[in-house]
Amino acid sequence: MYKRLLLVFTLFLPFTQNWAMDITVLGLFSDRAILKVDDKQHMIKVGEKTPEGIKLISANSEKAVLEVNGKQDSYSLGTHISSHYETVEVKGEASIWPVRGMYVTTGTINGHPVTFMVDTGATWISMSGQHAKRLGIDYRVNGKRRRVSTANGVIPVFVVNLDRVKVGDIELHHVEAAVADADTGSEILLGMSFLQRVNIERKGQVMMLKRKW
Repeated sequence: MYKRLLLVFTLFLPFTQNWAMDITVLGLFSDRAILKVDDKQHMIKVGEKTPEGIKLISANSEKAVLEVNGKQDSYSLGTHISSHYETVEVKGEASIWPVRGMYVTTGTINGHPVTFMVDTGATWISMSGQHAKRLGIDYRVNGKRRRVSTANGVIPVFVVNLDRVKVGDIELHHVEAAVADADTGSEILLGMSFLQRVNIERKGQVMMLKRKW
């Protein structure tokens, strides 16, 4: 499964002295990216160019290297380049595109990279014991025992407090999560313990998350 990243930045890059293109990186995958150039959207693979001549040099879930007008630059989450090449950090937003019908995106838990699947039906951020161990979460010592209903019946979980969770440019602190000893899949569910603290909007296929201030 290709790992998705959220809307990460908008570029205003001059191609000539009198004309600039409006380029938006809508999504990042392994070896491909979704770009919006002015009003047109393109998905390109490494080595390919958009009709406007923007070439994708490399891409993964964290960054993309684009060649624009003969110049290569690496772009990562939260970077905004204006027409004057002034860097501005954008706060409090994230955009998620569907992957195979599910909203899947990358993020971090306590600074460790993870893959989230958005699930508005989940009470908490939910993960397996294997996920928790990889993230250094001692859920058996620090968690509170609960029982929850799932598609496979009622299962025991440990509810823990995550110091910080980041999706796109939204970072929240002290977010509850449920850890199950059973295998719950490769993705961690991004449940309502996070989602209830953001505003959710839909713009076409895109799910927009905006932090509540």
